[in-house]
Amino acid sequence: MTYARTEPTDQEPDIRARPPLVREFLLVAGLFLAYKFGRRAANGHVEEAFRNAGNVWDLERALHLPGEGAVQGVLLHSQTLIHAANTYYATVHFPATVLLLVWLYWRRPLHYLWSRRILAVLTGGALVLHLLFPLAPPRMLPAAGLVDTGQVYGPTVYGATPATDTMANQFAAMPSLHVGWAVMVAVGLIVATRSRWRWLWLLHPAITLLVVVGTANHYWLDAIVVVALLAVALAALRLPRAARNVPARLAWAAGGGAVPGGRADVPAYAVSVAEAAADSYAADAAHPARTPAAARTPAGAGAGR
Repeated sequence: MTYARTEPTDQEPDIRARPPLVREFLLVAGLFLAYKFGRRAANGHVEEAFRNAGNVWDLERALHLPGEGAVQGVLLHSQTLIHAANTYYATVHFPATVLLLVWLYWRRPLHYLWSRRILAVLTGGALVLHLLFPLAPPRMLPAAGLVDTGQVYGPTVYGATPATDTMANQFAAMPSLHVGWAVMVAVGLIVATRSRWRWLWLLHPAITLLVVVGTANHYWLDAIVVVALLAVALAALRLPRAARNVPARLAWAAGGGAVPGGRADVPAYAVSVAEAAADSYAADAAHPARTPAAARTPAGAGAGR
């Protein structure tokens, strides 16, 4: 009898679930371009953006949130630290998210589809907030008294004159997609892997949070709002059952004994195949008259004689 394979899912993706590469590339690229153009459409509204910034700053103080300056003060003690923070802000955010999607596409197709949908919903929700609630970052707010570390120490991804920046909308601080995407990168990798070290991926959103606040590109509330949006997306779009890697013990089809080699982590589709085979064998054993004699003969029964 042929048994379902029992290798860990870390080594055996279900390639049947992998969508066409060209279609996915065009879809993801199209979604990203739509977001970039939509964000540019939200540009301007300078007076409203500064008015909202003052309100956000006052609300944070009313909520007794720690001042963004406390984080920046630590970074400013070392030019190496502040330069590293600016570099992290400018170079890690987008490549880390792309690498997540590429790895999931190749190694965890079902997780890829789920993560892509989550990121699309999260980014769409963020774009709506950018349109409805333009917000100047704390580096622009005089009341905050913070340093624009990107312009002073470099590197920076923004133009020196925010109102005329043709490359990016600098008045779209709420919510912080730097933080939102970083949290989703960590969640995606933690859910899709089984290493005991996988929880260390949480360092990425933690560092990202300190970086976006310490460089004065975002308020604490920008991060809180994006995490709330992500929580809603995760609750609405559950991971497909077939993608949930759970430890399972495959039973011997002949009688329910342990699998040779003991416990093995297998994908849900492998478990279902093994269970179906075991059920079929049990049914044939209960009604031998229904099964041809040749089929009832154990495979290899005459071997070695």
